[in-house]
Amino acid sequence: MAAIVQGPSLSQAAPAEGLGPRLIVGLTGVLLAALIAGLNNRVPGLALPDLRGALGLAQDDASWLTTGYSAGELAVMPFATWFAVTCSLRRTLLACLTLNLVLAGALPLIQDLHLMVGLRALQGFASGALIPLLMMSALRFLPPQVRLHGLALFALTATFAPNVSLWVCTFALDHLQHWQWVYWHVIPPGVLALGLIWWGMPKAPALPQRWRQGNWLGMALGLPGLALLVVGLDQGVRLEWTQSPLVLSSLVIGSIFTVIFLISEWLHPAPFMRLQLLARRNLTIAFSVFVLLLIVTTGGVGLPTNLLGQVQGLRVEQVASLGLLVGLPQLLLGPAVALLLYRRWIDARVVMAAGLASIAFGCWLGAKVDSSWLTQEFYLPALFQMAGQPMAIVSLLFLATSVVQPAEGPFVAGIVNTLRALGTVLSTAFTAQGMQARSTFYSDMLLDHATQAFCGRAPDLTSLGTFAGAIAQQAAVLAASDLLRIFALIAICLGPMALCMRYIAPPARTARAPQPSAAGPNGPNAPHASGDQDEPR
Repeated sequence: MAAIVQGPSLSQAAPAEGLGPRLIVGLTGVLLAALIAGLNNRVPGLALPDLRGALGLAQDDASWLTTGYSAGELAVMPFATWFAVTCSLRRTLLACLTLNLVLAGALPLIQDLHLMVGLRALQGFASGALIPLLMMSALRFLPPQVRLHGLALFALTATFAPNVSLWVCTFALDHLQHWQWVYWHVIPPGVLALGLIWWGMPKAPALPQRWRQGNWLGMALGLPGLALLVVGLDQGVRLEWTQSPLVLSSLVIGSIFTVIFLISEWLHPAPFMRLQLLARRNLTIAFSVFVLLLIVTTGGVGLPTNLLGQVQGLRVEQVASLGLLVGLPQLLLGPAVALLLYRRWIDARVVMAAGLASIAFGCWLGAKVDSSWLTQEFYLPALFQMAGQPMAIVSLLFLATSVVQPAEGPFVAGIVNTLRALGTVLSTAFTAQGMQARSTFYSDMLLDHATQAFCGRAPDLTSLGTFAGAIAQQAAVLAASDLLRIFALIAICLGPMALCMRYIAPPARTARAPQPSAAGPNGPNAPHASGDQDEPR
C-alpha cells in the first residue's frame, strides 16, 4: 500500500507573513461566499408561492425545488474539505462559487421542472461546499489570538443568513419587482466574493497523490445515502411517511447507505471525516447539542413567521422585520461574544448555557401566542433569540474546536457542517410534522365541542363555514404554542449538557493555544487537547 499523503498542517499552510491585509481580503471573500450559500438556500424557498405562480407549478411539484437543493447541500458536506486539501483551497472555492453563480443566472431561464430540480440540486452541491470551507479557512489561517473572531463570523451562517433571508426575499420580489431576482440576487455579491478570493487567498499546490487514497467506495455510498435521507425527510410530511413508497424507500436505502459509509470512514486509513475524533468528550457533546440547537433556533424563528402567514394571512414583507430583528444584530453580537470569551474570568460553558436559557425563554414567551397576535407581538421573544443564539453557538464552536489539532481542522469542519445541514432538514421535518399532528388533534377536539354546541339546531351554511375557518385557525395557534414549548424544553435540557463539557481556558492574546483544564478556571491543566484521555471533572 502506498504511503498515505497527509494534507498540509493548517499551521504550516498559513502564509509566512501571517495575517496580512491580502489574506484578510481573501477571508472576507470566503465569508461572503458562505453567506451567499445560506441565502441561496432560504430565499427561493420563501418565495416558492411566487415562483409557483410565475412558472405555473402545482404546490407539490414546486416543493421538489427545495428538496433538491437541500439534498445536494447535505450530500457534499462531508467531502468538501478533502477536495479543498487535495486540489487547493483557493481552486475549490473559486470553482464552487463560479458554478453557483452560473446556475443562479441560468435557473430563471429554465421552464422544465425536472431540469430545474436537477440544476437546483447541483446548485445545492456547489453552495454546500462553501460553508465548511469557511470554517476550514478560519481554523487554517487565523492565529489563536484572533481565531475566536473567525468562529464568530462562521456562526453568522447559522444566525445571520437564515434570518435576513426574509428581508432579502422581500427586496427581490417587491423592490426589484421580478421573481427572477430570487435567484439573481446572489450574482452581484458573488462576483465581488470571486474577486476577493482570487486576489486574497494564497495559492497552494495540488496534491495529486491523494486521489489514489480516497475512500471512493464510501463516497459512492455516502453521496446518494445522504441525498436520499433528505428526500425522505423533506417529502415525508407531504406524502404521509410510510404511506408513500418513495419516502419509505428513500429513508431505508438512505439509512443503509449512510451507515455503511460511516463504517467505511471509521475503517479507512485516509477518510473524508475522521470519526475517531468523536471520542473526545467536548466534540461528542458539542455535536449532539449543535444538531438539537439548530432544530430549536430554526423552528423558534421560522415557526412564528409561518404561523403569521397561515393565521393572519401576512406576506413575507410583513414579517421580514422579525427576521431582521434577530439577524442584523448578529453582525455585532457575534464579535462581542468572542471578545467576552477572551476574558480570563469567563467560562465558555456558562456563556453557552446562558445563551441556551435565553433561547428557551424566547420560545416560552412565544408559546403564549393567540389568534390576535401580529408581527410586533413576537418582537420580545425574538429579542431573546437574538441574544441567545450567538452566546450559544460561538461558545459551542470555541469549546469544540479548542480540543483539536490544527491539521484536524478539515475533518472537524466537515463533521460540523454535515450536522448543521442535517439539523436544518430535521428541524423543517419536525416542525411540519408537529404542526400537522397537533393541528389535527386540536381540530378534532374543537369540532367535537362545536358539535355539542350546535346540538338541537341546524346552523346555516355561512356560519358553519366561518366557524370551520375559525377552528382551523385556532388549531394552528394551539399547535404552534405546543411546539414552541417543546423547543423551550429542548433548549433548557441542553444547558446541563453544555456544563458537562471540559473547561477550556480563554485564548491568550499571544500565539499560545488554549489548553483544556480538568479543574475549571483555577485548576491544573488537563492532558493535551489532541489526546484521547478524557478524565471526568
